[in-house]
Amino acid sequence: MYIRVQQNTELELAITIKNLQKKLRISPKKIKKAILNTLKAEGVKEPCRINVCFTGDKEIKKLNYRYLKIKQPTDVLAFDMSAGPGRGGIQAEIIVSTDTAARNAAVFGTLPMYEACLYVLHGVLHILGYNDATVAAKKQMQRKAELILSCL
Repeated sequence: MYIRVQQNTELELAITIKNLQKKLRISPKKIKKAILNTLKAEGVKEPCRINVCFTGDKEIKKLNYRYLKIKQPTDVLAFDMSAGPGRGGIQAEIIVSTDTAARNAAVFGTLPMYEACLYVLHGVLHILGYNDATVAAKKQMQRKAELILSCL
């Protein structure tokens, strides 16, 4: 899929969305738009292949333990599958827990779909090199994701 971005350039972008849960109705159109807006906001020009999978806490907990040795569910996992800068573009796998999205929506007074989009954006930002290892970095990522999401 080719999507036109600013300044008459083209961004080669392939997004695959897989929904393995039934708790939350997923809007592929919103997810794709959120990803595209994040890539545009960050000035990404290289080809991108991003796979997003929506699942529940049980499945994401297994993945969190398998890859990070953490024995609890999380909101989002992002895996950079790229060969490296300048070698074929960005390739990523992003896994989102809709159970966590529903739970946090109740806590923060938002909608579950808003939380799910926020987690996808957070995952994309990780793939683009952002980290949330410190409180300041975490706040920066959160503000950036919320700003991009508010433009949708």
